[in-house]
Amino acid sequence: MRMDKPRTDGPIISGFSSGGFKVDDGVYHALLITPERADGWSPPPLADLSADDLAPLWVLDPPPEFVLIGTGAALVRPAPALVRAVEARGYGVEAMDSRAAARAWAVLRGEGRWIAAALYPFD
Repeated sequence: MRMDKPRTDGPIISGFSSGGFKVDDGVYHALLITPERADGWSPPPLADLSADDLAPLWVLDPPPEFVLIGTGAALVRPAPALVRAVEARGYGVEAMDSRAAARAWAVLRGEGRWIAAALYPFD
């Protein structure tokens, strides 16, 4: 089946496996991604995640519409304190398991949406 590249510039998550997320020519175990760049990430345990751990996402200009948080192999609700801290910065927060988040990233960026994401590894 032929798959055309989405109509957008910037990094696209083109696949994922237990080893991580495939973005362009790299594979990342955990990932911080914006429309401008993709970076490997060493996240804290999800329960300890703070807005400071997401600092590279806050420099995006213009600001993202929302932050997508991929919580690993299963959906785990982020701590309410994290959600409040991110919302206090003016960003929405959407959480889902990391596979769903990777697929959502590709679809939303294909639509030209300006978002940011923090994706936890699958294991």
